[in-house]
Amino acid sequence: MKIRRVLATAVAAAVTAPVVLLSSAPAFADEKPAAQTQKAKPTIEELKQAVERAQKEYDAAVIAVNDAVKFLEEGLEEETYPTKAALIEAEKAAEDAAKVQDEADQAVVDAQAELDAATTDEDKAAAQTALDEAETAATEAAEAKTAADTAHTEARTAHDDERVAQVRKIDLLQKARDEAKTKLDDAEKALSDAEAEEGEEPAGECVPAPELTAVVSGLPDKVVGGTTETFTLRVTNGTGSTMDEVYPFASAHGFGTKGYKELDSYLDLEWSTAANPKWRDADLLGGTSIGSLKANASVDVKLRLKVDADVLAGQGSVYVTADYLNDDGTCGGYPDLDDYGFQILPKGGDDAGGPGKPEDPKDKPAPNSPTGQGGTSTTPVNTSSTTTGSLAQTGSNDALPKIALAGGAALVLGAGAVIITRRRNKSTGA
Repeated sequence: MKIRRVLATAVAAAVTAPVVLLSSAPAFADEKPAAQTQKAKPTIEELKQAVERAQKEYDAAVIAVNDAVKFLEEGLEEETYPTKAALIEAEKAAEDAAKVQDEADQAVVDAQAELDAATTDEDKAAAQTALDEAETAATEAAEAKTAADTAHTEARTAHDDERVAQVRKIDLLQKARDEAKTKLDDAEKALSDAEAEEGEEPAGECVPAPELTAVVSGLPDKVVGGTTETFTLRVTNGTGSTMDEVYPFASAHGFGTKGYKELDSYLDLEWSTAANPKWRDADLLGGTSIGSLKANASVDVKLRLKVDADVLAGQGSVYVTADYLNDDGTCGGYPDLDDYGFQILPKGGDDAGGPGKPEDPKDKPAPNSPTGQGGTSTTPVNTSSTTTGSLAQTGSNDALPKIALAGGAALVLGAGAVIITRRRNKSTGA
C-alpha cells in the first residue's frame, strides 16, 4: 500500500517537536504527561491466523444456517416429529369424527323416512323410537366432531408455532453469518494490506494535493462526559480529474487541563458512510477507501464521538485529512492535518469540575496557540516549520496541551504513513 508518503516527513517532525517542548517545560505541569504509545502492528502470520479463525467462524455460521433451513423444510415435516405426529393424529381423528357424524345424520334421515311411511300405530311407535335414538346419536356425533375439530386446530397451531420459532432462529443465524462475513472481509483486507506493505515500493512519489480537502462540520465547541456527538466529515475532490480511490483520515485526541493527562482512552471516534452504514472504529478509516471521487465532487463521512462518563476536564481535537490512489499508481493527498478543537467537560460540570462556574479569562487559549476553541474553525498542523521553544516562554498553560494533541495525532498518522508509503498498485493485486 502507499497512501500518506506526502506526509511521511511531516509526521516525523510533528512527533518529535511536542516531545521536546513538553519535556523542556516541567513548571507548566502538575504531573508528568502520559507517554504516547503505539500499538505493535500484528505480524503477517498473526493476520493469517486471524483470517483462518474468521473463515472457520464464517463456515460454521453458513452450515448452521443451511442446517436450520433444512430442518424447517424437512425435519419439522417428518411424521415422527412430535408436533407433526400430533397434527397427523388430530387430522385423522377429525376425519373419523366427520364420517361418524355423516353416518349419524343419515340415520336420522332414514329413521324419519321410516316414521313417515308407518301406517299402523305399532309401526309408528317403533319408528319414533328409532328416530329418537338416531337423533341422540347424531347429537353425540356432532359434539364429538366439534371436539375433534378443536383438537385439530390446536395441533395445527402448535405445529405452526414450531415453524415460526424455527424461522426466527434462522433469522438470527443469518445475522450471525453476515457478521461473520464482515469480520472475515475485514481480516482478509488487513492481511492483504499488510502483505502489500511487504511488497515492492511503487515507482514515483506521492504528491501534495491541497485541492483534496477534508472539512468537519457539526462538531460542537464543548463535549460533555457521558454524551455522544455526531458530526460530518466532507471530503471534496477540487481537482479536474477523477480520483480512483479516496482514503479519508480522522482521529480524536485529548489532554487534561491539569497535568496534561492524556485523555485519548476516554474518547471513542467512529465512522460510517451511506454505502457502509455500520459504525466502525475510526482507526480503520485511514486504511479504508470510500471509493472513487469525480472531479469537483464531494462525499460525506459520518463521525460519532463518544465521550466516557469518567472523562476529566481538558481540551480535545479531531484531526482530519485525506489521500488518494489512482489505478495507474499515481497518488497524493492533502499535505497537512487540519484540527478541530473542542473543550472537554466532565459529566455534570464545567472545566473546573463544578456546574455553572464562569469561565476564567486566564484559562482562555493564548492568541498564538496552535488550536483555538470551537469546532467551526480549522488550523492546519504545520509540520514544515521548526520549533524554537518560544511558545514555552509565553507562560501559557493552554499551549502545551495543544502541542501534545498535535503529537498524539501525528503518532496515529505515523502508523498510517507506513500504509501510505507501501501501498502497491492495483495491477499487482493489492
